Amino acid sequence: MNIRHTIFLCLSLVLSLLHQLALAQRAAKLSFPYAKEGLTKEEAAVHLLSRFSYGYNAADVKETMEMGLEKWFAEQLAGSESDTTLARRLDAFKDVLKSNQELYSLYPKAFRVRRQAIEEGVWSKDSVGVAGNSALLAEYMASKGYKREKELIDQFVSAKVVRAVYSPNQLRELMTDFWFNHFNVSFSKGECTTFIPNYEAAVIRPNVFGQFLDLLTATAQSPAMLYYLDNATSVAATKNGRKGLNENYARELLELHTLGVDGGYTQQDVTEVARVLTGWTVKPMAEPNRKGNQKAKAGGRRENGDFLFKAATHDRGTKTVLGQHFSNQGYDEGLQLLALLSEQEATAQFISRKLAIRFVADTPSTVLVDKMAKRFLDTKGNIAEVLVTMVNAREFWDRDVQRTKVKTPFELAVSAARSLRGDINDPVKFNNWVSRMGEKKFYYIAPTGFPDYAAYWINSGSLLNRMNFGLNFANEKSTGVSIDLLAPLSFREPESMRDALKKYSNNMLPAVDTERLLERLEPLLTVDNLQARVGRKLNDAAADGSKGQRKNKGTQEELAQVLGLIIGSPEFQRR
Repeated sequence: MNIRHTIFLCLSLVLSLLHQLALAQRAAKLSFPYAKEGLTKEEAAVHLLSRFSYGYNAADVKETMEMGLEKWFAEQLAGSESDTTLARRLDAFKDVLKSNQELYSLYPKAFRVRRQAIEEGVWSKDSVGVAGNSALLAEYMASKGYKREKELIDQFVSAKVVRAVYSPNQLRELMTDFWFNHFNVSFSKGECTTFIPNYEAAVIRPNVFGQFLDLLTATAQSPAMLYYLDNATSVAATKNGRKGLNENYARELLELHTLGVDGGYTQQDVTEVARVLTGWTVKPMAEPNRKGNQKAKAGGRRENGDFLFKAATHDRGTKTVLGQHFSNQGYDEGLQLLALLSEQEATAQFISRKLAIRFVADTPSTVLVDKMAKRFLDTKGNIAEVLVTMVNAREFWDRDVQRTKVKTPFELAVSAARSLRGDINDPVKFNNWVSRMGEKKFYYIAPTGFPDYAAYWINSGSLLNRMNFGLNFANEKSTGVSIDLLAPLSFREPESMRDALKKYSNNMLPAVDTERLLERLEPLLTVDNLQARVGRKLNDAAADGSKGQRKNKGTQEELAQVLGLIIGSPEFQRR
């Protein structure tokens, strides 16, 4: 063993000890009062997993109880568990971890490719738009090593599915989803498409447990947000009177990102915020290292990664936001503004309430939100500390909030895969089902992000779609997942369908009243060819096998029907 190897081992040991110390310190701050609310340890473990993971089964509940609920949550807050299996699965989608500059070069927009081809004389201007040119365009892109944007989107969505199903850091994945939705950007707006993978990987995910101000600043300076809400093109009024001020980002910054719609600001505040943020734009991807930047910096030009502050387009007049004046500070005005917004009582309330809605109930207790908001202000917006306050509160463990949150389509699909230890072999197909159930991930066009309450997700049509998903999932039909139907039954064929229903329920819905569930689902077992009936009602021509379904003839088909009923049951729809 050489000295370098010895030093490496020593450093690894020290880091491991520091990590364990940090975990112990975090766990010491956690004290879950579930017993005071009348919950058993098993019920508490189920509630904890239902709110802070994408899905679980009886084995996960048992493991969490043996580890200790507080220790499990402390490890989730650390969010640093490594997993070589997950890393191997993600290797197929490694482009999503590339920098914005790399993605811009590797996945050029079609118009850029056509322009380049014309400039190189490969195409004439007259040939643009001519039928049959798609093959030529594909050939030209291949010769340059370019990839189509659709491939990047597929990789991004696939990585999302794989992380949600397999990551041991479940809370980090949930918080990444939460903050992405809070600071929503969308593939539906072409200008920001290329930058969304890096937005999630480098802007959202590293900051989900840190200071809110850091997250707010990182999103404000990201190309995805700057293009999505148009601040990239917002400039001060010019000398000739032309106006270039764009208030889109300013309005959403106040209404959706910080203060909330009732946060006490005025339309004048919106305009003033927009003026403060003039000049906040994106560094040109086509000329990241162009000459003259040093000279420009001396004139007030500032860069931070892909972000660029252009002093020449910044409004140099005095502005007033929430009674505070900003003048002649250039780039620093924007930083001061974000700090001002992040420390407001309204922001603390708004963020705390959204977190409570996500993790506790559609209408969370005011007492709980107040506790979280106070912690937000006391810690200058430390997100992990706000989560600790939430989970330490009795209101989190109240029986009245157990299983009240309805799973989104994505949560439903992922929880089915996790509870059955499914093998995701085609994440794109898997996500297609999520879209069919009403949640087209990363395409929600409004800056609000997807709503987070039951009424948005549940109606008669969505319930049929969900039941259809459950039946197709169990039959492994076009859902991109392979499952072993006998694994949850300890690889033994059940004595009866009722026996199968009971064992699947115990495995997938621990701590649920099994007899009550059986009472409701058992009559459906006698419905001949249930999947075909659901499929016909949906009139869904895309559902494989919806025509000419043959009658169930074997145990596998019968087990699949039992399993599909459980996935489609009200108990499994909730978390």
